[in-house]
Amino acid sequence: MTILWKVAAFALSPLLAVSVTANNTPTVRPDGKYEICSEGIRGYFIPYGASISNLFIQDIHGKERDIVLGFDNATTYSSSRLHPHLNGVPGRYANRIKNGTFEIDGVTYHTDLNDNGGLDTLHGGKNGWDYRNWTVVAHTPDSITFSLVDEDGEMGFPGQVVSYVTYTLTPYQWHIRMTAFATTKKTPIMLSSHTYWNLDGFQNPTTPLALNHTLHLPYAGFRPEVDNILIPTGDILSNKKYSVNDWWTAPKAIGANFSAAELGGNCGWNCTGYDVSDYLVLLVPSLSSNPIHAIPHMNCYIFNRNHAESLNWDAAPVATLASPWSGIQVDIYT
Repeated sequence: MTILWKVAAFALSPLLAVSVTANNTPTVRPDGKYEICSEGIRGYFIPYGASISNLFIQDIHGKERDIVLGFDNATTYSSSRLHPHLNGVPGRYANRIKNGTFEIDGVTYHTDLNDNGGLDTLHGGKNGWDYRNWTVVAHTPDSITFSLVDEDGEMGFPGQVVSYVTYTLTPYQWHIRMTAFATTKKTPIMLSSHTYWNLDGFQNPTTPLALNHTLHLPYAGFRPEVDNILIPTGDILSNKKYSVNDWWTAPKAIGANFSAAELGGNCGWNCTGYDVSDYLVLLVPSLSSNPIHAIPHMNCYIFNRNHAESLNWDAAPVATLASPWSGIQVDIYT
């Protein structure tokens, strides 16, 4: 899977530099983070979860903003699991498996039941990939590659899986490439990037919220129906024009429909809104911002592209998130 994030703001940014040794090998920062950079963009990454911890870009005011949520010190990620899968790579199966049960070739497998009081498996179980230390196998001034070997039977999944995640920065762009290889048995695999965004860098003096960010999903005219614990039912629903789930007709502020009665139950049982932490409060003092207000991901939407558009995947973004205050815009291609 390949994901491309194009980050832009209407401001000139200088060429940034990574600290290197005498033989031009990038160094690890004192806080335990690995730095890569390119023109107008700089990122910090950590082995825990193959996670991004910081992403810096200048806004329209010429100020550098860190637009992803993260801990100040790399060791905090592994010392506390209270955080909501911060910026890592969930696996080996992102999202939920109902009853933690599936069948392959007549064999039934049972995975770790770590969600909704034991009703399903979320993000691969309590020891999912975003809660493990990956190995850094390559690091250059503008790219870093992490690797993980997930053994047969881990969290109940069959077979060994070897995975690589490469993050590369080019001018104003963040490239993500994820690969996973089942080496011994058939197994379900679904990887994702679980990044939390606030394009104001938590510096907007009028609000710490991201509700003023605009979101546009031009191909997302449909979504899978889910039950009360967000398990797909198998039915496909239409996102009607001007409904609370209409992000495809035009860009719309995240909080535009928060007073709509239609939003009740939209994100599961007793949940009004979207499957998103627009207002997430964590009492963890070592976080970059406390309380935290950020955007990880919305309800699942289906990107319905035709064959030609899928082949020419980098011609148009599947999602655009923008902040009117900072002037920063993120276009996502996949």
